[in-house]
Formats: sequence, C-alpha cells, structure tokens
Amino acid sequence: MQTALRTLQRPSTPVYGSSACKPYRCRVTRRVQENDDTFTVELTPVSARQHGAFTPGQFNMLYIFGLGEIPISISGDPADPDRLVHTTRAVGAVTRRMATLHEGDVIGVRGPFGTHWPLEDLKGKDIVIVAGGIGLAPLRPALYQLVANRGDYERVVLLYGARTPEDMLYRAELERWRARFDLEVYVTVDRATGDWHGNVGLVTALIPRAPFEPRNAAALLCGPEVMMRYAVQALQKRGVGAAQTWLSLERNMKCGMAMCGHCQFGPHIVCRDGPVFRMDRIQRFFGRWEV
Repeated sequence: MQTALRTLQRPSTPVYGSSACKPYRCRVTRRVQENDDTFTVELTPVSARQHGAFTPGQFNMLYIFGLGEIPISISGDPADPDRLVHTTRAVGAVTRRMATLHEGDVIGVRGPFGTHWPLEDLKGKDIVIVAGGIGLAPLRPALYQLVANRGDYERVVLLYGARTPEDMLYRAELERWRARFDLEVYVTVDRATGDWHGNVGLVTALIPRAPFEPRNAAALLCGPEVMMRYAVQALQKRGVGAAQTWLSLERNMKCGMAMCGHCQFGPHIVCRDGPVFRMDRIQRFFGRWEV
C-alpha cells in the first residue's frame, strides 16, 4: 500500500497539447447563489466532441473572454462529466464577472489539471474529510465517489465548519448525507445565528471525538491553511500520521501548466504537483508564506 501511495504522489512531467492551452467553449446551464459572496456555476460543453471528464480533486481554468481566467476546483460529480460544476467566491475581476452570468452565456474552459484525492488506494479504510468554508467544494467530488462506491470503504466521516449557518455550502445536500445511515456528518459554525442549535466552535474541535479508527484511517483536508494546520495537529494526536493525510492547496495558481511560476511552493509547483499533496511531502514548508 505504501509503495502504491508513493507512486501516486510522485510528480510527473506533464505533457500539454493545444487543448491545454486553448479553452473550449462551455454554456452556462445554471447558476446558484450559495451565500452572500459565493456561487456555483454549472457548465455544459458547446461541442459534443468535448467533455469534462475529471478525477476528484482536480481543477479547471475558467476563462471570461476579453477579461481573463482563474483556476477553480471542480465541485461536481465525476460520474457526470458533461455537467461541469464549479463553486467559487466573488473576490476578483473574473469571479465578480462570473457571478453575473446567466443561463446561455458562454465562457471558456481549460483542463482538467492537477493531482487528485487517492480514493482508489484508500479502499478498506475509514475516510475522514475535514472541510472549512469553501473548502467543501473541492471535496464534494470525493464525497460523491465515496457514496457511489460505499461498500469499498469502512466509516466515512465528514467534519464541516462554516463561519455562520448562512455561510454553509450545499445545505440541502448536507442534510441528505446526514440522513443516510452509512455516513457520519458533523457540522459546526464559528458563530450561531438565527435558529441554529447545532455545534458552535472550530471544525478542528470535532476531530478528537469523531467516530473513526485512527490505525485504519485516512484524512482528506481542504480549507484555510491555518485551519488545515491545526486539523493536521489534531489528527496526529488521534494517531493519523502525515503519510495518511492529504491536503488541497491552491496557492496563487495562475497558468495551470507549470509555466509561470506563480504557485511555486518550496520545490513544488502547485498546479503541476498538486493541488492535492500528501502531508509528509510538504510538511517542511506547510504553514510558511514565503517558500
């Protein structure tokens, strides 16, 4: 198992053709406002010859013609590659323009790029997913795949934290997952508002009492880096080591093809060697801003 995991995470030299450099056209089929500043956009390729097949954890470059492009993790179902789904926050020129898209509008897509969550190599294990805020979006495809292949895994535990109940993503879906008998879903908020009667506090506080067997567990993390740093520490206290912990990083990705150097992270290029990293490969640099 350890050999297989090391092989999966070994950086490879990417081979980029014209399809990686030139965006293909996709039509907006739906846009959902998740909360005040976060939205989900669903896309369908204009040409039937093009499709968006991807592996959970990968990202696409979304291009607004005449304005620019931005890397966004894919948050849809890998079993439905003709429906590309991306969730993002409106924080820059491209994403603010994306937030105004309507059904029928056309944008460009390049990808998919990057590494993925190693779910095939984790069969037979307890899977612990720790997500903070919008970090649930890159983990949602992994949850879809885990549910679709539920018999291949032992316990599946989702720990999700948001700032307030209004900031939660995919609330209806979280309720459906929690209603299943074969998933453990725990949600917490930093600050309770309205009629919230659930957990209040940091998502990392859920880890010490989460129902999983540390000796047979693997953890998948995505969220603010400070959250992931403390989550790693809490997991290690439970007995989940760095070699069984994976994180998704999205530091300053720009081109998606390891050409511009914007996302260099120590010896790694995030868009090529990540965004999914095994913790023991990056722990020397994780938590440092200037690496």
